[in-house]
Amino acid sequence: MRRGTIGNQQSSRRWESVRRGWYNFSRNNLSILGLVIVLIIILIAILAPVISPHPESAGRHVDFEAAKQAPNMQYWFGTDIFGRDILTRTIFAFRYSLFMAVMVIIMAAPFGVALGLIAGYFQGTKIDSIIMRSTDIFLAVPPLILAMAICSVLVPSLGNTILAIGALWWTWYTRMVYSMVTSLRGEFFVYAAELTGAPRFHILFREILPNCLSEILTKMTLDVGAVVMIGSSLSFVGLGAQPPTSDLGNMIANGTQYLPDQWWISVFPGISLMIAVMAFNLLGDGIRDMYQVEEA
Repeated sequence: MRRGTIGNQQSSRRWESVRRGWYNFSRNNLSILGLVIVLIIILIAILAPVISPHPESAGRHVDFEAAKQAPNMQYWFGTDIFGRDILTRTIFAFRYSLFMAVMVIIMAAPFGVALGLIAGYFQGTKIDSIIMRSTDIFLAVPPLILAMAICSVLVPSLGNTILAIGALWWTWYTRMVYSMVTSLRGEFFVYAAELTGAPRFHILFREILPNCLSEILTKMTLDVGAVVMIGSSLSFVGLGAQPPTSDLGNMIANGTQYLPDQWWISVFPGISLMIAVMAFNLLGDGIRDMYQVEEA
């Protein structure tokens, strides 16, 4: 009975924490707007083959009779020089962009967080110096420039774009977690765990890491928009996903040479990219504010 009572109390506290966090989050109308847009984008990406009006336009499709049509009832976003539906290609571009962002974060976040935990816990040692000086070297180069350098060596493709961005993105997590761990290193709960003989793995990943999760989750949400932007920038200069892959950066770049007559070829993908990045930023800001209010 006693164990059941304790378990019910813990479950009740967790539920109350979730309810209070959602209340704090829902007070920010912009965060709610970001959440709604993000959910719509995710749903569109998942259902792209089903909801797109002309699925064949996502690949190697040519219809010169429909080429360069302005937005109309049949082609809401118009068509490009090959007669492909811009709306369909934008919908599929969301799928590729979200896949790229998720893969980059899956690669970078665990690696960077682990390095930050180790360097912060062993502050002042050789391990700390090696990890953080290596991090500083990567951070000294602007991420887009470094990603362009890596992509220029590799064969331009979606997979190599993910590798290029993931190879530099871990540094931000390492630096952020390092600063948090150095401040948590002197807390009483860490000393208590050390005095009880808890192994270092337990101290790092069961005691310290849970206290960093709110900042890590917030950064992961914000990073989705940033990764999508950098990936599109690489495609814009020809170093990312290659045609006929539906990519926002490629679509914007291909349409710039037909401005201002066929403005829709670039404008609609550009607006879609702006909305996606803005939505993830608004969602990330809401998550950050939610945890800050909750911790306060």
